[in-house]
Amino acid sequence: MTLNDLRKYAVRNQTQIRYRLANGLDCLVDSSGIARVPGFQGLPDFNLEQELANAAHFAVEAPPASPKRLTRLELETLTTGSGAATAAPAPEEDE
Repeated sequence: MTLNDLRKYAVRNQTQIRYRLANGLDCLVDSSGIARVPGFQGLPDFNLEQELANAAHFAVEAPPASPKRLTRLELETLTTGSGAATAAPAPEEDE
């Protein structure tokens, strides 16, 4: 799962996705597909794509519902269609 996958998912589903960075701040991918680090000022000493690779938990916010907490595997399944959604089709039965 890449940052671009999160951006596409957020835009298509009009959601916001939040994940924690190693420095304790959060990255927020908004419904316009823009990744932001609220409250961060100055030059970043981190890469959001690399931070995403290390993130294990995510909050998916679709207003007006409360945020849904997802694991990395759950979010990967939603954003990239991996897992059961892309499994090989069951063999056809002979009639």
